[in-house]
Amino acid sequence: MKLLLFTLFVLLTLGTYLATRWLFLTYRNPLLNPVFLSTVAIIALLQATGLTLEDYRPAKDAMTFLLGPATVALALPLYHNRQVLKKYALPVLSGVAAGSLTTMAAALVGGRLLHLDDGVLLSLGPKSVTVPIAVEISRLTGGDASLTAAFVVATGMIGSIAGPLLLTLCRVQSPVARGLALGTVSHGQGTAVALLENETAGAMGGVAMAIAAVFTALVAPYYLPLFLR
Repeated sequence: MKLLLFTLFVLLTLGTYLATRWLFLTYRNPLLNPVFLSTVAIIALLQATGLTLEDYRPAKDAMTFLLGPATVALALPLYHNRQVLKKYALPVLSGVAAGSLTTMAAALVGGRLLHLDDGVLLSLGPKSVTVPIAVEISRLTGGDASLTAAFVVATGMIGSIAGPLLLTLCRVQSPVARGLALGTVSHGQGTAVALLENETAGAMGGVAMAIAAVFTALVAPYYLPLFLR
């Protein structure tokens, strides 16, 4: 029974993602974000059938394991666009650094205006980098690792949906700029959406995600306390 559920969940998840990806590529509407729609569909199915997250967990763990190889695979579009990276090396580095500082500051200033306590602010600060790094930053600075993980997932989801729309409204058409923005603010989920737009945007998203993670890990322990009471 467990093997059957595992197989069905894996096939269902892949099928749901492929279907929502087709919708996104067909209509190019940011609200048809494949990650968002797939998540909603799987949750709805679990609720409708009475199955639990524990039933789904083995399939989830198997597919999550593939995130490592998938991240490494981002090197391929980067290799194809290596000349673009060389051409814009300085703007890329400075842009990602500025974006990382700005997104942390915006979150923390907003949190202060909402009167969040310091523990929540420290958990919120590293929301725009990938979960493993954000959690470690949170632990080092005194935040709550579980809360940080939730903030990271929410940031990726919101950024990957609203980011392309905001960039289009601001008339940002350059695939380099779009990829850098999505990768810096929305980490892996933003990079995945950038890759759906085109290979150059995806490559720049992968670069931005990596640089932002390293830069944030280095500066956050000193930068975040500046916004505390």
